[in-house]
Amino acid sequence: MFIYMNFMKSHCCYDAIPTSSKLVIFDTTLQVKKAFFALVANGVRAAPLWDNKLKCFVGMLTITDFINILHRYYKSPLVQIYELEEHKIETWREIYLQYSVNRLISITPDSSLFDAIYSLLKNKIHRLPVIDPASGNVLHILTHKRILKFLHIFGSMIPKPRFLQRRINEVAIGTFREIATVQESASVYDALTIFVERRVSALPVVDEKGKVVALYSRFDVINLAAQKNYNNLNMTMREAISSRACCMEGVLKCYPHETLETVIDRIAKAEVHRLVLVDRDDVVRGIVSLSDLLQALVLTPADIYKRSSCEDEENKMEVDLIKEDG
Repeated sequence: MFIYMNFMKSHCCYDAIPTSSKLVIFDTTLQVKKAFFALVANGVRAAPLWDNKLKCFVGMLTITDFINILHRYYKSPLVQIYELEEHKIETWREIYLQYSVNRLISITPDSSLFDAIYSLLKNKIHRLPVIDPASGNVLHILTHKRILKFLHIFGSMIPKPRFLQRRINEVAIGTFREIATVQESASVYDALTIFVERRVSALPVVDEKGKVVALYSRFDVINLAAQKNYNNLNMTMREAISSRACCMEGVLKCYPHETLETVIDRIAKAEVHRLVLVDRDDVVRGIVSLSDLLQALVLTPADIYKRSSCEDEENKMEVDLIKEDG
């Protein structure tokens, strides 16, 4: 059970950085609308923000920001979203930061992948900038997907734990209660509301019988910018899915009888963030995400050590106090 935990502790973030990848950086004085169009044009989901006055990186602009702006300011298809059309990134950040603590969470290239996973999951973030402490430059944006891919490629050299042969319905890895879904007859605005309120990264789209017909993710929302459709959030999910620019394949699913190894392979090979767990009738029964897998494979085994190391530390402090009193 500790194999993957030790693997992540013995590799650093630099190891997982690809030899070439695209990195887009925005100045905070850039218009929000231009920034979102630039994300779409470059096929990236997030960008570090540079503050020229402070001469440092101050945060990230992500699809979540786009969703929050649309959700907060949308009125109707007839009214332009002024805040999206006119605001600069720094203006949006000033408004948004009143409601959240948004310091830049980053990691150094020498830090272990275990620390990176811990930071991603503890802070409930999907993107972790790797910043060189010497130059202050962002080297890469680390994601759950990149870490799992690294494990999938290089983890083949380590022995496979037996628990990978256990079935999904036995290991209880994933979300199985109060699963956030959206009806295909609902509006895109309804979907945005669920994204904001439930803080989920994707929604199974279901028909009236509860059968999954598609998956609508946060990344799909950014395509509204590509198609300049963001002023019509009253369209139905059915319309939004059929108008997607790229032809999406069917929903990637998994079944309760499948093994953990099968699920990990499917997610890694398809390079997706999650699988929808369904029964024989294709009714949604759960979601198995990259976060769930990394938590189970890497962090959960560490809890044993975390607790024992905390207890060791407390015992040591008690001994030290006794010595001082003596």
